[in-house]
Amino acid sequence: MSILAVNAGSSSLKFALYPVQEQAVCDAEMTGCIEGLEPSGQPRISWCLQGQAKICETVSVAAGTEPFDAALSALKELLATRFAHVPLQAIAHRVVHGGLLYSACVRVTPAVLTQLATLNSLAPLHQPHNLAGVRACSESFPEVVQVACFDTAFHRTLSPLETTFAIDRQLTASGVRRFGFHGLSYQFVSQVLQDVSPRSAGRTVMAHLGNGASVCATTQHQSRATTMGFSALDGLMMGSRSGALDPGVLLYLMEQGWDHDAIQKLLYKQSGLLGVSGESADMRTLRASGSPSAQLAIDLFTHRVVREVGALTACVGGLDVLAFTGGIGEHDAVLRKEVCEALRYLGVSLDVTRNLAATGDAVCAVHADDSDIEVWVIPTDEGRVAARQALDLLRGA
Repeated sequence: MSILAVNAGSSSLKFALYPVQEQAVCDAEMTGCIEGLEPSGQPRISWCLQGQAKICETVSVAAGTEPFDAALSALKELLATRFAHVPLQAIAHRVVHGGLLYSACVRVTPAVLTQLATLNSLAPLHQPHNLAGVRACSESFPEVVQVACFDTAFHRTLSPLETTFAIDRQLTASGVRRFGFHGLSYQFVSQVLQDVSPRSAGRTVMAHLGNGASVCATTQHQSRATTMGFSALDGLMMGSRSGALDPGVLLYLMEQGWDHDAIQKLLYKQSGLLGVSGESADMRTLRASGSPSAQLAIDLFTHRVVREVGALTACVGGLDVLAFTGGIGEHDAVLRKEVCEALRYLGVSLDVTRNLAATGDAVCAVHADDSDIEVWVIPTDEGRVAARQALDLLRGA
């Protein structure tokens, strides 16, 4: 048997096929991505079988057919051709927001989809597209169980001190509270740390740094504090999202005539690295730019990471382990170096050679031998966590 993990976005769908052996989820046999799923797009499907070169193909879209449907048909044919011997047991979907409704993964029904759609405004860049992926997969694979796995679920252990805003208590009771995100990634990193670092059961801070970015502090491998809150806007600055912002700025913009849509576009799509640099939301592009505005964006991103790591360290009373993950965290050795240098006061000492050698291809310890704090680079695998959760759900665990 196997489980297909899916992460659907606005114009792309990432997927990975995980075989199940002896009731355990194994390494992905195939990973891939479908791009060009916007209404007028030309879908392209690319995949890589374990240990083999990447293959890319353009998907034919018949007249009157949606690109998404055509692409899923191509994926279904690929699975039938390459993995006919491994029946598909479930499709595990990354869904960003479970709200107050769901603190664990759930088998998807029409009623579940209706409930999850009420959370679209809390994660407009993700939730609507996640759910569109669930619907499309349900139609393309009607015989396969669909499972929703939530980024918010890992943070169900947050205390009221971490989830409560200082606002009217009636609003809090209605569900206006902090949730936290990137939970599938944090759960994977935490599970890896359990295997490689006994100290990680203590005070651990994990930094998921990518186009979306956040920091999470754990003790006993349970979430105790995190930077994202009610929506996926809070905390760190990100690729095109603002991160934490004085709410007075929004009141000012409203006074200047900005409406909801304009403010939403600013906060989600025109801020962060892109907004500050005026050039790009991609850290690699900014590193190569050399312009003063690009450097300011990089420096501000680094500063915000240092600031939030320090704040979360205070929340759990110190630091034993620091872990970097996500596209930037796994691949940007310069950022890791600068963050760790700024945290030397906590006892963090980086090994320069180990740090440069860590390229996101494998789990790496990058701290110096005499460092008081362990520092790890851990490539995340949200799909594998989703597949494990789906398998546990089907087994009734």
